Amino acid sequence: MATDFKLPDVGEGIDVGTVVAVLVAEGDRIEVDQGVLELETDKAVVEVPSTVAGVVSKVHVSVGAEAKVGQVVLSVDEGADAGADAGADQGADEGADDAGDEDAASDDARASAQAADDEDAADDTSADEAAAPARERAPDAPAPAPSKSSKSSDADDARPIPAAPSVRRLARERGVDLRAITGTGVLGRISAEDVERFAAGDEPARPAAAAAAAPAPTAAPLPDFSKWGETERAAMSGIRKATVRSMTNAWTTVPMVTHFDSADATEFEALRQRYKKAAEAIGAKLTPTAMLIKVVAAALRKYPDFNASLDVDAQEIVYKRYVNVGVAVDTDHGLLVPVIKHADRKSILALADELGVLADKARDRKLSPDDMQGGNFSVSNLGGIGGHGFTPIVNPPDVAILGVSRSRMEPVWDAEQNVFVPRLTMPLALTYDHRLIDGAAAARFLRWVCRAIEEPFLMALEG
Repeated sequence: MATDFKLPDVGEGIDVGTVVAVLVAEGDRIEVDQGVLELETDKAVVEVPSTVAGVVSKVHVSVGAEAKVGQVVLSVDEGADAGADAGADQGADEGADDAGDEDAASDDARASAQAADDEDAADDTSADEAAAPARERAPDAPAPAPSKSSKSSDADDARPIPAAPSVRRLARERGVDLRAITGTGVLGRISAEDVERFAAGDEPARPAAAAAAAPAPTAAPLPDFSKWGETERAAMSGIRKATVRSMTNAWTTVPMVTHFDSADATEFEALRQRYKKAAEAIGAKLTPTAMLIKVVAAALRKYPDFNASLDVDAQEIVYKRYVNVGVAVDTDHGLLVPVIKHADRKSILALADELGVLADKARDRKLSPDDMQGGNFSVSNLGGIGGHGFTPIVNPPDVAILGVSRSRMEPVWDAEQNVFVPRLTMPLALTYDHRLIDGAAAARFLRWVCRAIEEPFLMALEG
């Protein structure tokens, strides 16, 4: 008897993805944990492993189609190689245990996502998290108190649940209905702390009430472009959908200001050229971005406000005692921002090596959710393409981002020699959240970054 293999929960609040590859065909024998699909999510392409073994009798999805968590993607004959009696017995058992099998598949998938999720679950720093599946049950868990569950309307029951696998497991253990909780994280994401507060009867006020007074503006409907000529429509990729959501959220919630400055990068570039071969000896490429990450990491230690986040609901500032730096990577599939963890503890050569690995993974669409999480500050370097300057957008809950444009030779007055001398100038732009960062503080931060570029020993002296 055929068993339906349903798309499991792939973790990190991912509810739907686009099938970019079907790795099996009808008639193929598959084993447990064998990859059967490649699914493009909001952040990367993930390989979906099978939780059943047998012969594929039917493939229910195709390349380019969207697949949702819980949707049947394969039918697998688990008893194809067994005798008729064994197959009949197995079919009877499966018929009696359909619900149990579905829960087991979901639990297995959650367990596989748990290791990556636990490390950064407390941070909740990803602004572009996709929604978690709406089909969430709490098996064998005591029902929540009527006063809590009554807060959920029929419309709430249908909404997606933005919560990580570890948070959903905690909710089951506490006997809490996630649909009754208002998440305090970015885009309403539910954290472990939200679950604990709700279980203790201390639910935070719903932010929707405050937001009702100032509804978000909506875009005007598009005209019929075909009136003026031929058009073509293409579906957005998962990465593009995530970009739309995160940039809209950033632009409508963060009052941003951009401060500009420039650094004399002549000695900085000379050092890079001098140590390029040392990086090549370990298989890395010493880029200006890798060196800038080290500079930024030292600056974040010196100016902790730029390594913080705002908790508006609690009226608190969250200062992070770790320094994780995101780096914007341009790919054929869209902009991705992998995160280098504990950048302040790593050498420039180690940063160069890790940056190369993450950039390759980004371009190959092999980044894991953990690779994209936990960032406190970002660096976006467009110098390799061109331009004199730009205004990067802060990605909340970060409060600042550094933009780097193309360096160029400029005449600079040398007062000692009383002549103009050619110097390599690097244009920099710091965009910051004005709710936390004042203009003077931004100017000091960026000036320190410029000085560290101009005088590399400054990082060792003050960083």
